[in-house]
Amino acid sequence: MRVVALVLPISALAVTLAIASAPRTVNGRYQRGEPTGTDAVTFNRDIAPIVFRYCAPCHRPGEAAPFSLLTYADTAKFADQIAYITEKRIMPPWLPAPDEQKFSGELHLTDAQIHLFRQWAKQGAPEGDRGDLPPTPEFTPGWQLGKPDAILHAQKPYSLPPQGTDNYWNFIFRTNFPATRWVRAIEIRPGEKRVVHHANLLVDRLHSSRSQEKHSGEGFAGMELRIESDTFDPDSHFFFWKPGSVPHMEPADMALRLDPGDDLVLNVHLQPSGKPESIEPTIGLYFTGQSASKFPFLLELQNDKVLNIPPDATNFEVNDDFTLPTEVQLLAIYPHAHYLGRDLLASATYPDGTTKNLIHIPRWDLNWQAVFYYEDEVILPAGTHISMHYIYDNSAANIANPFHPPQRVKGGNRTTDEMAHLWLQVLPHGTTTAPEQARLLLQESIARHDVTRDPEDFAAQYNLGAMLQSKGDSTEALRHFQAAVRLRPTEPVANNALGAALIAVGNPQEAVAPLLRAIRTRPGYAPAHYNLGNAYASMRKFDEAIRHFSEVTRLSPTDSMAEANLGAALAETGNLTEARRHLERALRLDPQNTLAAENLVEVKRQLASSQSR
Repeated sequence: MRVVALVLPISALAVTLAIASAPRTVNGRYQRGEPTGTDAVTFNRDIAPIVFRYCAPCHRPGEAAPFSLLTYADTAKFADQIAYITEKRIMPPWLPAPDEQKFSGELHLTDAQIHLFRQWAKQGAPEGDRGDLPPTPEFTPGWQLGKPDAILHAQKPYSLPPQGTDNYWNFIFRTNFPATRWVRAIEIRPGEKRVVHHANLLVDRLHSSRSQEKHSGEGFAGMELRIESDTFDPDSHFFFWKPGSVPHMEPADMALRLDPGDDLVLNVHLQPSGKPESIEPTIGLYFTGQSASKFPFLLELQNDKVLNIPPDATNFEVNDDFTLPTEVQLLAIYPHAHYLGRDLLASATYPDGTTKNLIHIPRWDLNWQAVFYYEDEVILPAGTHISMHYIYDNSAANIANPFHPPQRVKGGNRTTDEMAHLWLQVLPHGTTTAPEQARLLLQESIARHDVTRDPEDFAAQYNLGAMLQSKGDSTEALRHFQAAVRLRPTEPVANNALGAALIAVGNPQEAVAPLLRAIRTRPGYAPAHYNLGNAYASMRKFDEAIRHFSEVTRLSPTDSMAEANLGAALAETGNLTEARRHLERALRLDPQNTLAAENLVEVKRQLASSQSR
């Protein structure tokens, strides 16, 4: 039986990591500007160190910011504006409030630094002594991490229309590596930066995204991605781009595995500029020779179901909670809402009753959302209660509100809809169990949590069923697959899984109907053909079984088990010569295929017996 695990739908993550510094001293780091004790505040001594560190990564030629701040003349023109937007904490774009947990690359200005900008503007923005000016920051041109080990290009550029609302386009990059590669970093170059709001990358190991292209290589539209997987190892890394972002380098022991033929799907959020634009992204991959020994997990809390925000509501609350079944290390966190989000809080209540904020964003801004990596180790013991508490403002006073006058807003995938999501990248520790067992326990617990929260959640029902099926609990898995098919009657992956579960509980006759539905919806769906072959073989309808196993070998020429089952079915019909050919091919594909080896011995015995007569 083959069950295809459906990874939870992940709306395109608009994420960034804003880390930048430029050399001022031999250790390559700027010191924060602080008051000097004198009334005079000058650009060269007081302002430049702050601007070069916090502003220049985006405010420089070739980046997305509308003007450069690399010189005194450039910066002085905007002295009043800079004083205003820093005092309002609009810039630099750093959302988390100062708290006990520290994040890598924090861009939070101190009150003293903000005071410097205000005083400088009031004093007429003096330049000061040229000798006080630190060196102009030098930024790496081109690839930020140096020349990549492999560069992937979009197969076809996307033509962004000049007008319209937010636009989402997905590019599929085919890796075609001859052997497995371990990736320590991915750098995304999204194309025309002026019109790209963010880009997010996911791994598609089964090529499930290709079916959404009208023509091969052209990509497809959509904000929400659904990636199918044949194992429960969903992508556990954040790979993203946003103006001013720096690629995140994973530890070597947490590298991403890319197998031969894996696809990378780049979801790009585009904003029309008023003229036609051609978007042609590239991706740089940086390899490591060390295979991963630690496997993080993306844990998602969300409660979009309750998002039904009436107009003029200023304090609409959305919550979700989850209790960890095992100890984890919290590596990174990504909160997500749309334009009505106002105050986003994630907290942890430890088994001893103490509570700590994991992140608090008191002034949410969709345009500056990010993935935040923790500076220090954060351990969450088994039994820790994680809470998501979001507040939404659907009033006219919310300047980000897309509707004037305000309208009722519900959960959905458009930016004018709303979302309430919280992703946590965690590393299961398994202090009382092996890390892999801890990961499986975490996966099953969050799936049960999702089903309990919303029984009408198709992905939650399906994923829980697939997890239960993978651990051999076909009876309970069957109930969840039935629920998934009830929610989406023609979904091929769910119908295939339902058929596989029915075969596993000894009901191949009932399995035929959902498996045929899967094939009608997706004729080239090899797992459904394989399971249908098994169902017919169990019913001793070997001619039908041969037809479907043959189709699997056509669709998946390297599938050893399909060849083995085809050989076994042929042998049952007395076609021993053809049976032998397919069984031998199964062993060439996989010398460890015990089913093929055992059946081949029997087929050869029968052939020899028939020839001796």
